[in-house]
Amino acid sequence: QMYLPFCGISISNAKLFSESRKEYESSRALLEVVNDLFEEQTDLEKIVRKIMQRALTLLQCERCSVLLLEDIDSHVVKFAKTFELMSPQCNIDRDISMEKLSCSDWLINNSIAELVASTGLPVNISDVCQDPRFDAEADQASGFHIRSVLCVPIWNRTHQIIGVAQILNRLDRKTFNDADQRLFEAFVIFCGLGINNTMMYNQVKKTWAKQSVALDILSYHATCSKVEVDRLKAAKIPPSSELGIDEFHFNDFSLDNDAMITASLRMFLELGVVQKFKIDYEVLCRWLLTVRKNYRTVAYHNWRHAFNVSQCMFVMIATANFQDVLSDAELLALMVGCLCHDLDHRGTNNAFQAKTGSALALLYGTSATLEHHHFNHAVMILQSEGHNIFANLSSKEYSNMMQLLKQAILSTDLTLYFERRTKFFEYVLSGEFSWTVEEHRDVLRSMLMTACDLGAVTRPWKISKQVAELVTSEFFEQGDRERSELKLTPAAIFDRNRKDELPALQLEWIDGICKPLYQALLKLNRKLQPMVDGINANREKWQEMSLPNQQTHKASVCSESPVPNPNTEFDRNHTI
Repeated sequence: QMYLPFCGISISNAKLFSESRKEYESSRALLEVVNDLFEEQTDLEKIVRKIMQRALTLLQCERCSVLLLEDIDSHVVKFAKTFELMSPQCNIDRDISMEKLSCSDWLINNSIAELVASTGLPVNISDVCQDPRFDAEADQASGFHIRSVLCVPIWNRTHQIIGVAQILNRLDRKTFNDADQRLFEAFVIFCGLGINNTMMYNQVKKTWAKQSVALDILSYHATCSKVEVDRLKAAKIPPSSELGIDEFHFNDFSLDNDAMITASLRMFLELGVVQKFKIDYEVLCRWLLTVRKNYRTVAYHNWRHAFNVSQCMFVMIATANFQDVLSDAELLALMVGCLCHDLDHRGTNNAFQAKTGSALALLYGTSATLEHHHFNHAVMILQSEGHNIFANLSSKEYSNMMQLLKQAILSTDLTLYFERRTKFFEYVLSGEFSWTVEEHRDVLRSMLMTACDLGAVTRPWKISKQVAELVTSEFFEQGDRERSELKLTPAAIFDRNRKDELPALQLEWIDGICKPLYQALLKLNRKLQPMVDGINANREKWQEMSLPNQQTHKASVCSESPVPNPNTEFDRNHTI
């Protein structure tokens, strides 16, 4: 009997020691989290990964997820980013991918995460099999069995919910208890501060990039003068036949800078969009002159290229009768899109922006970087005083016009072209294309923009070859910068040391990228035959030029050759 009290004291002390040790480990882990947050506050993915690694260790669980809201001010819960991490101690088949797991058990995870994000209250489910949101079949299909879930909100410094953190299954197969929940909530407080600081840092960096781009634009560009506007407004506008703009075989170099402006006016007038949308003539003149002024003097992606693309669109609309099936709003958006599609082009492509970490890449990201910049620059001009050619549109018409214009300009990114052309080819070849289906019209407009952007390849040989040489000159300048500034060996198309490969590269370009598009458009409209004839004639010329180098350069010369891998020689963001 005297021995038992000592046993009780020992057991009690052991429990207290164990609890103290747990508290110590928890406190130490939280301090390590704080240290991690101070060490890394510039990269969101890195800091979230550290957070999840700490959570797996601290709470001894199998999986951790962090879901960040798209808009913290919106009443609609929508997650923009989802991060997942699995514990290395988790006994699960390693052949099961996280993508499969995320998709298969998304129903329960997403519903719980949305509930927590909307209410701000934690959710602790000890047995998901008893939860009505649980899908047993999906759970079985994933290969990962969910037993318990603990999900808590992530707050920023102003007490707004910016996302949720979620852990699944304790490693010891027990359920998450109150102590786990308290610890996880304390842990997530620090995580919220770290994530918020990182997001603020990225926002500051993006704002800096935006200011840098804006200052660069302002230092280089300006609007046109009143004298120029008055002179153009009073000028006589020749008919399209006199300007030569009503022909598919138009000479891209036949008009000077001023003549291209008057020809642009003629195209707008003949399409009837000036009258239809009550565009003020002086505003149209000012807008055209300012658009021209906002193109840089690079070798190829300059005002002349923009005009030639718009002339190609004009002749396709007028000669091939697309104006009979496309709405007036679509016609105007396509013409404006052509003239604006390369605004402020710097003579380097999207890949170069990403490689150099330019202000444009920081501002717009690495997807269609330049195309987003061209569109935003077009909007900036439209919003300048006295430049809004859409001023007389209703609010609804204006919104629709801007959507059409954005789609038109972004369509000139060849990455998007590759994504959408398969669907277009299927519509045309199967005979399923319908002018009354909005999706079909959307795809067609994108294809028309690409066809016009690549239109030089259909021009008479002398003109087409001269354009190809200009493009090559611009590409070589980029290649020189890649070699000198980035210490990289440029791809063949950018490498002036491999200029003798141009004919072979042109054949691959025509067969893999250009010709399939014009053939598909021809099936849709037989009046586009001159474009196919032009590209076939030019292909024969490039074939002749490639013969002397054929043994050295194994060029693809089959007109039915597959599309080349766009990640190898060709850059999907540029045209030749």
